[in-house]
Amino acid sequence: MNILKFFQKNRSWGLGLLFLLGLMPDASAQTRKFTSQFSHFQGYFNPGLAGYEGSTVRGFVRNQWAGMEGAPKTFFFSTEVDFGEMAGLEDPALMGKNAISASVLSESHGTFRENEIIVSYASRIRLSESHNLRLGAGVIHQSIRLDGNALTWEEQNDPVYREYMGQFSNMQVVDFNIGLALTHKKYYLSYGIHRVNGGQLIKGDKFINAYPAEKMIQFGVRESLTDQLALIINGFYRSRKDLPEVLELNVKALLMDKVWIGAGQRVSYATNFNFGFLTQNMRIGYLYELPVQNSYLMPGGTHEITAVINLFNSYKPRYQRDILIW
Repeated sequence: MNILKFFQKNRSWGLGLLFLLGLMPDASAQTRKFTSQFSHFQGYFNPGLAGYEGSTVRGFVRNQWAGMEGAPKTFFFSTEVDFGEMAGLEDPALMGKNAISASVLSESHGTFRENEIIVSYASRIRLSESHNLRLGAGVIHQSIRLDGNALTWEEQNDPVYREYMGQFSNMQVVDFNIGLALTHKKYYLSYGIHRVNGGQLIKGDKFINAYPAEKMIQFGVRESLTDQLALIINGFYRSRKDLPEVLELNVKALLMDKVWIGAGQRVSYATNFNFGFLTQNMRIGYLYELPVQNSYLMPGGTHEITAVINLFNSYKPRYQRDILIW
């Protein structure tokens, strides 16, 4: 029997088997969070990019491996405030110096329920007429709940999880994120680290043994090809010692500054197709992701909806061919 059909017919414990074997890039209780439209949420992954696109409200809903019992479902909401924009600077993206952000991420996957709260601060140093060096730091509080009544048979035989069978258990982790970025209106390059302290500050039941720090590199390039067409390329590399390295690439074509269409790939794992529309004050996008032909790591498709709203409507392109999205 084809292994993919096998998992589809035995969803309830097939997903658990995938976790047991460690085949998924987001194993270890799904501690690696994904959004395929990562370029809309740069500040979540790197506190140095908080307020990079001005003062905004951002959010996404992600239904991963749709149709599989216990598959991850993620909800994210954040607010970013650029103090230069609030002060009415002519070009806050370049001239502003400080920004803050607060975000909430909630995810359910299998027997786990996770909630993250992150508060970040970013400061900018103007290097030239068109370049900024951005530095940021954040505090993350993560609350994880384990439902011992819903353990799969693999988890029941795990020496850590079986201790919590038949009960609800809670674990809280406090840690820190740091990041830096070089930004220009046409490109950016950033390096960030999540959980710098390795999840050592833990309260409650300890059913996850470690939270190693995760290193993240993001980059992007955008260019107007004609008055009606712009090309945007983004990349994202992630490295953590207990999980496989992951590289993601996205390409978007922006048409008439109103509509984008794009495609991307999480290399060796999944391919996605996305589209959306934008105004000067808002953008909304939809993405569908499916596993690559030879990958059984993420059976079933993934749906993702994103939204970004500008708070103060004060941003005005300095030049006619400025591009409004990453």
